[in-house]
Amino acid sequence: MMRHYLALSAIVVLSCCFNALGQAGSDEASVRETVNHYLHGLKFNDVESLKKAFHPDAKLIFVKRDGQLGTLSQEQWYKGFASSAGQEEKGDLQIASVDITGGAASVKVVEVYDKTKYTDYLSLLKFDGRWQIVNKIYVVERR
Repeated sequence: MMRHYLALSAIVVLSCCFNALGQAGSDEASVRETVNHYLHGLKFNDVESLKKAFHPDAKLIFVKRDGQLGTLSQEQWYKGFASSAGQEEKGDLQIASVDITGGAASVKVVEVYDKTKYTDYLSLLKFDGRWQIVNKIYVVERR
């Protein structure tokens, strides 16, 4: 009787662990899918791909050349893509790291171009069943 109880307990514990691992893997795949929309939008100047990745109220925050804090709304940022829509940018864009806790995620993205390197830190939240970027902070390094 005791062996059956222990075996049943082990099965319950293992199934909970595998379920949690499966959910974590599913969340990571979904986070990466969202960030890949973002990367595609950057690479091809595609505002529609960017809109798939970002929540409409998301902000972009950065330090301006004069050392002051700068912010952009999505609409302000999208206007910068209008003149080069559909054109492919020459550069290497990669997801450097993904960290997920529950319904929150942080993703580091590195974009290397001829004369600049951008490092983005994206904050994502899961709501209404999907992951969206709600905040982006970034730095630019001249090369």
